[in-house]
Amino acid sequence: MAKFHTYLNFKGNTEEAFNFYRSVFGGNFTSLMKFKEIPQSAGLSEEQNKKMMEHADKIMHICLPIGNGHDLMGTDSIRTELTVGNNVHISIAPDSREEADKLFKGLSEGGKIGMPLEDSFWGAYFGTFTDKFGIHWMVNFDKNVSSEK
Repeated sequence: MAKFHTYLNFKGNTEEAFNFYRSVFGGNFTSLMKFKEIPQSAGLSEEQNKKMMEHADKIMHICLPIGNGHDLMGTDSIRTELTVGNNVHISIAPDSREEADKLFKGLSEGGKIGMPLEDSFWGAYFGTFTDKFGIHWMVNFDKNVSSEK
């Protein structure tokens, strides 16, 4: 069965926010990647690469385990204008590619696809959408941590 995580989007202060959360919850970051670490082979357009380099020292992804298998994750959002309501996503970590497809298709029905499910440069099968009720979702099947290896 899939695991669910909270994914937070910030306007450039993700590192500050997550250092604060870590001071409250304790523990260590299990992932911290800055935009400058995105490989050139990621298949990004020249415009996308330029935008990434403008924000090179900002957080692309960070993860802080906060208990009972739940991870608090975040990013410095550089593609979307943030407002209250679109700055939080429910992140689903399915156990298989098939489960990812099923959940993505079912939950996105009647909604709006932000990024179709596809293989990503970080080794996951990833996609985003907003469901028909306005809730933002991410599906991230990580082949490196799944039971499907």
